[in-house]
Amino acid sequence: MKPLRYISFLAAFVTLLLGACGGTSSAKKSEKSDNTNSAPALAEVYQYRVVGEYPHSSRSYTQGLEYVDGVMWEGTGREGRSHLQRIELATGKVDIVASLPKDEFGEGITHYKGNIYQLTWESHKAYVYDGEGKLLREVTYRGEGWGITTDGEKLYMSDGTSTIRVVNPESFVTEASICVMFDGQPLDMLNELEWVDGHIWANVYLTDAIVEIDPETGVVLGYVDLPALRSLLKDNPEAEAFNGVAYNPASGHFYVTGKDWNKLFEIEIIK
Repeated sequence: MKPLRYISFLAAFVTLLLGACGGTSSAKKSEKSDNTNSAPALAEVYQYRVVGEYPHSSRSYTQGLEYVDGVMWEGTGREGRSHLQRIELATGKVDIVASLPKDEFGEGITHYKGNIYQLTWESHKAYVYDGEGKLLREVTYRGEGWGITTDGEKLYMSDGTSTIRVVNPESFVTEASICVMFDGQPLDMLNELEWVDGHIWANVYLTDAIVEIDPETGVVLGYVDLPALRSLLKDNPEAEAFNGVAYNPASGHFYVTGKDWNKLFEIEIIK
């Protein structure tokens, strides 16, 4: 996505609700969600604490972040700066394993059955690599690519709207869609995605928040607002929008950062 100024989640809330699901429906609906007389479930506000800070390259315009088997992977954006790379967490050292064509804008990444998928913003294609970053094939898809994650069987894609598409990993054909609802209204600007214990966590673009989504209903169960992390960035005038969410199942902690941020944070989310 093009670099724009960020605003906090609460300040942006009304604007973000302008998004609509365009006639799509959630992949699965509960009986409660079909009852139009029921009051919408309200999202919880989660707390958090910072448990670690790590260096992060201020030349990495973070679009996708994923922690797999002790390795931090990152997909970056902007034309001429779009890469698939590994990050040495302790030092922030970057190991670029693949680069996109200079006229393409990289987006989210995910690991699926040993391979790595990387989206592009407006090029309508995904790149599929092996576990070391060797290009295996390209797959085309309709619309824009923003974030991507997997439950181990299907891929889930965001495109900047309130809809998350469930796509076939081989063909990228859309098989279902999830309309994401925050307090009874569609939530727009869904960006980078992470699958954690049966739920989808998503960055909300142009805010400093991540939300927890029930993929069965599309309902946002809760969110954590993280604008205070910006105060921990030092000598980082190029810092852009908050983006990037990864999960460490061993510790139960999340890793978050932003586009061109010079720090990456490990946080514990407290419900």
